[in-house]
Amino acid sequence: MIYDAVVVGSGFSAISTVCNLVELLPETASIAIVGDDPGFGRGTAYRTEFYLHRLNVPAGRMSLFPDRPNAFVEWLRERKRPLDAGDFASRQDYGLYIRDSLAALLRNRKGRCRVDFIKAKATGCVERYASALGFLLDNGNEIAGRSIVLCLGVGNAQLPFDVSRLSAGARSHIIENPWRLSWLRRVGKIDTICILGSGLTMIDQVLALSAHGFMGKIVVLSRRGLVPLDHASHAKPAAEIDVGALPTRMSELLHVLRRKSKDAGDWRSVMDGLRPKTQALWSRLPELERRRFLRHALPWWNVHRHRVAPDVFRRFETMMQSGQVSVRAGYLQNVEEAGALALHYRPRGGSLAAWIEADWIVNCTGMERAGIAHSPLLQEMQRKGLINADPLRLGLTVDARSRVPGSSGNDAVIYAVGALTAGQFWEITAVPDIRVQARNVAQAIAGRLR
Repeated sequence: MIYDAVVVGSGFSAISTVCNLVELLPETASIAIVGDDPGFGRGTAYRTEFYLHRLNVPAGRMSLFPDRPNAFVEWLRERKRPLDAGDFASRQDYGLYIRDSLAALLRNRKGRCRVDFIKAKATGCVERYASALGFLLDNGNEIAGRSIVLCLGVGNAQLPFDVSRLSAGARSHIIENPWRLSWLRRVGKIDTICILGSGLTMIDQVLALSAHGFMGKIVVLSRRGLVPLDHASHAKPAAEIDVGALPTRMSELLHVLRRKSKDAGDWRSVMDGLRPKTQALWSRLPELERRRFLRHALPWWNVHRHRVAPDVFRRFETMMQSGQVSVRAGYLQNVEEAGALALHYRPRGGSLAAWIEADWIVNCTGMERAGIAHSPLLQEMQRKGLINADPLRLGLTVDARSRVPGSSGNDAVIYAVGALTAGQFWEITAVPDIRVQARNVAQAIAGRLR
């Protein structure tokens, strides 16, 4: 069947796009959503059932719909989970909100377009349709769409060492995907755990261990030893920032932002003022300066930009102060079996080797970058000249309307939403940005049907 729109993916970007398409497309239109994730739309982050796993964006900014900013807060109140707009809800509640929002749209069958959920993975594409692009599915079927929305997100980053040469017993103590929380039940109360990576995922796992009664040592190893900072309990107003007046040379830009932070009295107000204008600033940066940012400033950007709820940070800080959690900066070089697991690393800024002995290694190095190399489907589309990687290899080349260049006119039009468009927009992995992008793409698709 040829659909008016085919959405490829099953994470938040996909569900946000689908919700907007259902609202905007005429009842004569048809949508297919292709994905093999049983928790459609919730992904890894919003499927967790652990109560301490919180959103790192206040509830008042987490509505699925940009024109209804209070929708999530209202949903919480209706279910007797009252939070203020500035509070941080659980990720589980947000996942349920996503599910309920889509279900409410689909329940209204009168006057809405056709929506087909296809539980399969798109494995290839074919161009044998007039004005449509076809996809081969791993269930043996084939579909096609006149408008295509690629919502393929990111997965867990791979471990930074080869585990294949280790024994089966040792490999059973290496947790490659920490979001499968069943591993917590296998950990001894006084074991030693080495966590690779010091970002938000690390904090989530440390708190999960603590809640399960873990009393052993946790050693965190990352290249720079930087951990996420916290949101203010009582945030100051966001600083006024004129993006057009900011310098585009990275060293000068950082100097200006540091000065503004000093004048404001709290760097958070500057980050909050810059937050909704980051895409505009990124668009002004020359490619050379973008590369400098990724090479030199990105880790510091991440810990200031991706903050944690104040009470979550206090729990983590208490564990640091007690000595149960320690953070080391260094480069992992090798992992060996020596009774326990021995991690050999070079401390940052030093030349002498050091090591950590641990009973467990947990991979919290974060999420891999979205990109063509991680998807056989995207690789095939690139070979056929349908898409191209952006110059920074952050994702796909798209224009300011999230459209793949060259897909226009009577041919199938290809869009991308979410992490695949980071090269164009940079700030495009958080809900406030994706929901606007999804709305704009849905409006463009609806415009094609008029």
